[in-house]
Amino acid sequence: MFGSSFTGALGGLLFGFDTAVISGTVPFITKYFQLSDAMLGWAVSSALVGCIIGSMSIGKPGDIYGRRFMLKILALLFLISAIGTAFSTSLAIFVTFRFIGGLAIGGASVLSPMYISEIAQAKIRGRLVSISQLAIVCGVLLSFFSNYLLINTGENNWRWMFLAGAVPAAAFFILLFFISQSPRWLVMVGKTDEAKDVISSLNPGENIDKELEEINKSINGEIVHTSFFVLFKRPFLKLVLIGLTLGMFGALTGVNTITYYAPTIFQSAGFSNDSAFFQTVCIGAVNLLFTIIGMSLIDKIGRKFLLMAGAIGMSFFLLLIFLTLKFQLFGGYALLSCFLGYQAMFASTMGVVIWVLLSEMFPNNIRARAISIASFTNWVFNAIISFLFPVVIGLYGTTPGERQTGLAYAFVFYSIVTLLSFFFYGKYLMETKGKSLEEVEILLLK
Repeated sequence: MFGSSFTGALGGLLFGFDTAVISGTVPFITKYFQLSDAMLGWAVSSALVGCIIGSMSIGKPGDIYGRRFMLKILALLFLISAIGTAFSTSLAIFVTFRFIGGLAIGGASVLSPMYISEIAQAKIRGRLVSISQLAIVCGVLLSFFSNYLLINTGENNWRWMFLAGAVPAAAFFILLFFISQSPRWLVMVGKTDEAKDVISSLNPGENIDKELEEINKSINGEIVHTSFFVLFKRPFLKLVLIGLTLGMFGALTGVNTITYYAPTIFQSAGFSNDSAFFQTVCIGAVNLLFTIIGMSLIDKIGRKFLLMAGAIGMSFFLLLIFLTLKFQLFGGYALLSCFLGYQAMFASTMGVVIWVLLSEMFPNNIRARAISIASFTNWVFNAIISFLFPVVIGLYGTTPGERQTGLAYAFVFYSIVTLLSFFFYGKYLMETKGKSLEEVEILLLK
């Protein structure tokens, strides 16, 4: 079970690497392709357009061909994207391969946590699914660190930054040949005997017949839905709307703005090029450390409490970032401390929890499609804010002071939205820790 979970989580590592690698290349591709603010926004957000399509379209193939097979397809797309972007000679070619990478990222954002949740035992499912989030932040840190190491490798440094992603993509593809199928998917397609063997190998010593009976009862007790439209009817509508809102808040906290533009943000705040890249590595390291802390807490104190605590903490640090940028409330490295505080709060709460919740809050019969819709919402809002971020900054001028003003207004917006999410979590979320997927289904559909 652990080997299959870690391999499945490599999709998350590539998710993190491919989303974050662009941050280090921004100043160099801007110069190479002669990009305006709007063109830069498109170069960054083009991958997110692919994420939208990938997350929305992966559910049905995942149900038809299986989680493992589709993860192999995604691994190949990651590999193609890494090589293609590295050797791009025009913006059109660059955007095309970024889009292909986005398809893989969007698909992995759905399938990796879903696969892990379907093979995990209830008592440790939160920690195992959050391995996918840990892998994402490892991928982010890996990309930040490799960008930092490659920054002084000459005028083609940005090409090496993208090409570095080909190594984990190839490893992911190979390892996928050695993992188990999802037992819940096997039951869905009528391969009950094979599912029993998989459950036995994943959970030795457990009551295999009881678990298989619960899965069968869940899947066979209702129609296996093949249309997206049924998700917006009772009894699923409320769950789907909650999932959509979770996906929206996951984007509007602004964390991906930092992931995609961190060196640019610090340069705009007055830091040197090398210093900006090093501080980006610091953010990645804090992200990793506090993700591990969040993983240790999620099955102890629960999903709902972590999300609510994170919303308060993140909105506070985002407000401090606004005050620092707008009014110079703090100076120098105090700004970095605010970013690190924000990243620590996100990583230990929302970063760990949201994808765990989305992977376990939907019934077996609609899980793939429902998660894909929630992920779709997340990527839509990510694409919007990633495209608009450099445009908004540019509206206020080109001097460091003017660009700081644009940055400040972006972060106060994130602070307000994150605070609003606190009230949503308190009113609409149900605690799911320690319950099997089938038990969660019964409670949520009451």
